[in-house]
Amino acid sequence: MKNMTLERLDIKDAAQWNRMIETLPGAHALQTWQWAEVKSKFGWEPFPLVWRDQNDTVTAACLVLRRRISPDVFAMRLGVMYAPRGPLLDWSDTGLAEQVLKDLQTFAKKQGAIFIKIDPDLPLGWGVPGVESAESHPVGLGVKEMLESSGWVFSDEQIQFRNTVEVDLLPDEEDLLMRMKSKTRYNIRLAEKRGVSVRPGSTADVDLLYGLYAHTAVRDDFLIRNKTYYQTVWQTFFDAGLAQPLIAEVEGQPVGGVIIFRFGGRAWYFYGMSLDEHREKMFNYALQWEAMRTAKAADCQSYDLWGAPDEFNEEDPLWGVYRFKDGFGGQVVRTLGAFDFPVRPVLYHLYSQILPKILGWMRQRGKAETKRRLSL
Repeated sequence: MKNMTLERLDIKDAAQWNRMIETLPGAHALQTWQWAEVKSKFGWEPFPLVWRDQNDTVTAACLVLRRRISPDVFAMRLGVMYAPRGPLLDWSDTGLAEQVLKDLQTFAKKQGAIFIKIDPDLPLGWGVPGVESAESHPVGLGVKEMLESSGWVFSDEQIQFRNTVEVDLLPDEEDLLMRMKSKTRYNIRLAEKRGVSVRPGSTADVDLLYGLYAHTAVRDDFLIRNKTYYQTVWQTFFDAGLAQPLIAEVEGQPVGGVIIFRFGGRAWYFYGMSLDEHREKMFNYALQWEAMRTAKAADCQSYDLWGAPDEFNEEDPLWGVYRFKDGFGGQVVRTLGAFDFPVRPVLYHLYSQILPKILGWMRQRGKAETKRRLSL
């Protein structure tokens, strides 16, 4: 195991932390200090951790979030910890990886956590399993074995998507179009012919974007949070220049939108929203193409379409969404997924049994509330 020094930082400003992590392998928007600021307003306490070598160079980092569990749920004042898309490090450095994982376990114990969850952006492989072109990633598979042999367990609660589709933005625009499926290229051009325009949004569009998002959630039957949460997330990242909304319009009427996050030379399609009207004009294709062009112009090298099926078959609930994303010429990336280290195994088991019931109740209540707001 390497002799690295773990340090918990006292962050003075977002730029200080972001500069430290933006060039580390796997640097992600969900590890930025803006994300820490957002989550701190909704019950989470951020812990910025770095590992330095003998030359004082930062070789690894991890933004860990802690949420306290109230005494009326458990007798002791405990909490849960989560490192969204972290930790960040060169996972091929086995000694460094072992130390970081061990230090996170120790840190979680000292902080009174029931468990700590990690889900680093580390590929297990590329391509659809079973297809001849699919590849495995020995480093990712090795880390998976390392986790399983040292007490970490694959989590029943996967917060982020395990798999995704990622587009390489390094080719020029003509090459990007040629890499797409012919039907996708056709629909991009069709949207333009049918009068779809795409404009950059701003903070003035937050109410509009939330309205579109709420409509999408009700139509597609998924849970979203309240308006204040999304206002906070979007405003924080817009103000920092780390996110850009794009809005599709037909004859001046907003019909859809996307919000693209950017950090460390990468871009992510985190939020998409649309009305039912004018879908035959293919404005969703126009939005994705403009998102790719905008990300490329901002010097991003890749565009993550954020989400693909766990199982690549037609029974998976994400299959239809995947077929849409697959047309844009990207590559499937299969990642490690979330792993938990049960600091207190008995309480972890109890928490794991209770949480799905609480989440199920919250989802039903949240969906009903979203529908109620739209009807006002």
